[in-house]
Amino acid sequence: MRIEIVGTESLGVRGLCCVVNTNDRKIVIDPGVALGFRRHGLLPHPVQVVASERTRSAIEKTLRTATDVVISHYHGDHSPLIDANPYQMSVEQIADSLKHPRLWTKGMQDISLNQVHRATALARRLARDFLVADGLSDGPLSFSPPVSHGEGTWREGNVMMTRIEDGSDVFVHASDIQMLNDAAIEKILMWQPTIVLASGPPIYLPALTAEKKEKALRRTLQLAREVDLLILDHHLMRSREGEKWLDYVSSLTRHKVICAADFMGYPRSLLEADRVLWYNKVPIPKGWHEAYARGEADTQPYRKMSKSPL
Repeated sequence: MRIEIVGTESLGVRGLCCVVNTNDRKIVIDPGVALGFRRHGLLPHPVQVVASERTRSAIEKTLRTATDVVISHYHGDHSPLIDANPYQMSVEQIADSLKHPRLWTKGMQDISLNQVHRATALARRLARDFLVADGLSDGPLSFSPPVSHGEGTWREGNVMMTRIEDGSDVFVHASDIQMLNDAAIEKILMWQPTIVLASGPPIYLPALTAEKKEKALRRTLQLAREVDLLILDHHLMRSREGEKWLDYVSSLTRHKVICAADFMGYPRSLLEADRVLWYNKVPIPKGWHEAYARGEADTQPYRKMSKSPL
């Protein structure tokens, strides 16, 4: 089994996209990209936009030879969109590549109306039926029943996790569970994985109380004890506080808990966490974002500044 993590917060963008190559399958999970549209009252810095462009290009390239594509849910950082903003993955960029692979998708139960509309529009644009995968298995692939997105509020709905087995290797992609509910952890442990890629807790959110952080730590340690490697990223790596939390947990687990950049052997590139610093370091012309959206400005002046590894 060969695992490549293509896009997530420690690599400069929002998402949890990865590619898993087994003996006879090439599985792309969550081919979506986003940038936090506003953080600290600021739109994405052009250096972040560079990372988005490069990640979208990498996903487009890997989809051309995919045998299977998995969409865990229909948030814009996990799924291509019909109405993508300039920093997200537009379905038009990858529509041709999505005509042929098996397409395994989260069912429409227990998701928001907005996600239902996105799923319906995506299926209509691709002119194909989606395989509702919740609870199914196919060869090396298994999919969980719906599990909570984070704490499982009605607004966030549920997500679908993916298990891939290849010989003695078992990989689990645990999209957006955020270490905030026990049921998802119990399901992962039942799958007996050797390596897990999951969203860590959103340390940057004021609503994440000390009690919730403590419970997230307990679940993380519980999972880390049972796997060879736990890769935590996504919501966790949207702040430097989240990075410190990760390093603390890693020190408790003999470094069995790492982020995606660590796993890929790249420098960490927490561009969203450092958005204010980038604006202070490299001011941008007034109206740049509007001009970029109209195709009248590009990221050329900022490309050499980006630490994105792609």
